[in-house]
Amino acid sequence: MMRGIWDRETVALLMLATVFPLALAWLLSSGLEGLVRLGFTLVVAGAWHLVFMLARAQPPSFAGALCALAIAVLAPLELGPIPFALGISFGVVMGELAFGGWGRNIVNPATIAIAFLGFGFASAPWPQLPVQLGWSVLPAILIGTLLGVMPWRVVAGTVIALAAGSMLAPLQQPQLIAAGVVLVLLVCDPVTAAATPLGRLAHGALYGGLVVIFALNWSAGQPVQIAISAALLAALTAPLLDDIALRIWQARRPRLG
Repeated sequence: MMRGIWDRETVALLMLATVFPLALAWLLSSGLEGLVRLGFTLVVAGAWHLVFMLARAQPPSFAGALCALAIAVLAPLELGPIPFALGISFGVVMGELAFGGWGRNIVNPATIAIAFLGFGFASAPWPQLPVQLGWSVLPAILIGTLLGVMPWRVVAGTVIALAAGSMLAPLQQPQLIAAGVVLVLLVCDPVTAAATPLGRLAHGALYGGLVVIFALNWSAGQPVQIAISAALLAALTAPLLDDIALRIWQARRPRLG
């Protein structure tokens, strides 16, 4: 690929191609209700992108569709249009647009929106992800790693942590499905994931380890709720993991002179 073509929007489009199997599986399982939910999320998120585009003369990004998909799939259910719109708005504005748009944000805006809705409306039920959505995680990971937009070390770290945790107490199928879907849609975001090789491995291991810890000790936690909480904490720790990785590299680097 030519150097001039590899920009932010190219990465966003390749990420959309990566999550296409997952999006298709979810739409086929959720039907018209899922399509309406996704359309509503796109409209609300798109409206805020338009506001900031006019205010800053800054073009919107295709990454907004990725954020909308993640919110539609993972956000709590049975919310009215106003609470749902408030949660979407909070995540999109405070998690992305306030920092200057996708590529400059610290935490995935969908993670913030879903966590806000989950904590703000605790009585709302979390979605139960179908089995076919779990199977769609495998082609999504394969496409993302082949295209180079999904950090494979994050995936490897997650798999290692989940496998190690399963030796202590096997996770239930809904928990594994939720962990895989959140991994693809949120944790493997190349913007908010750790940037160093060692940091990415540790980021994935931390996410997988938190999923195991929450699953074993959070008796009232729902599978998606557990995975979202683990993704949020892992994302907030990513800069620290990169800093530790850089310090290790500096300590091991041969000193000159």
